[in-house]
Amino acid sequence: MAVLASQEEGLPIADVEQATGIARATLRIWERRYGFPQPRRDARGERSYPQEQVRKLRRIAELMAQGHRPGRLVGLETEQLAAAGLPGAAVKAGRAPADAVAHDPVLEPLQNHDPVALRHLLEERIRSAGLAGFVCRDMPRMNAVVGDAWSCGGLQVYEEHLYTEAVQQLLRAQLAQLPPPAAGAPHVLLATFPEESHGLGLLMAQAMFMLEGWSCTSLGLRVPVAQLVSACSTLRPDLVGLSFTASANPAHVLRGLEQLRAELPAGLPVWCGGSSPVVSRRRVRGVQFVAHVRDVTALSAPWRARLAPRVSAA
Repeated sequence: MAVLASQEEGLPIADVEQATGIARATLRIWERRYGFPQPRRDARGERSYPQEQVRKLRRIAELMAQGHRPGRLVGLETEQLAAAGLPGAAVKAGRAPADAVAHDPVLEPLQNHDPVALRHLLEERIRSAGLAGFVCRDMPRMNAVVGDAWSCGGLQVYEEHLYTEAVQQLLRAQLAQLPPPAAGAPHVLLATFPEESHGLGLLMAQAMFMLEGWSCTSLGLRVPVAQLVSACSTLRPDLVGLSFTASANPAHVLRGLEQLRAELPAGLPVWCGGSSPVVSRRRVRGVQFVAHVRDVTALSAPWRARLAPRVSAA
């Protein structure tokens, strides 16, 4: 009941930052400059953001990732924001149509607050599709369905978090059952940049790399570029993999990639993927864009070929 009460009262600024990817300093600037958002104040005088405002902020973050300017967006009504952007953008991004969202089975256990039923549904999809099929086909669709349901008010933040936690727990349990990598297997270091608070994409990438026989080290979320460089110096991976969601600030993504590429050894490959449009539109020299998590299989072919003679010799 405490969680439900908190949702009714609104979200604190730290939770809004995590849900939208918009830095809290930016939220305060918009409040002064544009008059939006308009948070309430809780009993301690701290900012508290209603769900409707958080949904609007998340849509604004998505449109900013497509190149729109915040000054034009914050004054629009929710309906106008929903229609903004390029025609067909939702289809191109792999998002489910509205009618499919409304009837997708993954929403029922979330709306009923039934984590047991949710886990059973996810386990059944893994049994049906296999781990690779679940990661490459089922998860992208479910992620889009849950995200769209949240954006249009069909789910609350904590219900979306219920989905994320269930998927993460199930995937990690599946990965723990995979055989260890072979001796001499290539090693990938996975992470996100400091402003990225969403980790499903990173975990999906880890699953595909491990299925391809890679040794994986995940540093998780919010890793500063300097720390990534330091980790590479110590761990000596064969590849660095990064994930970005649509809420990531495009300028920060590009600046971080350029800095990382400049500070890493020239021969160390850097791959990046995810739903952020900027990583597909604006290529950074020396950084490989991975359009879909399933592409890890094809892109891993040179490493598989290099590993095969070692395994035969062993």
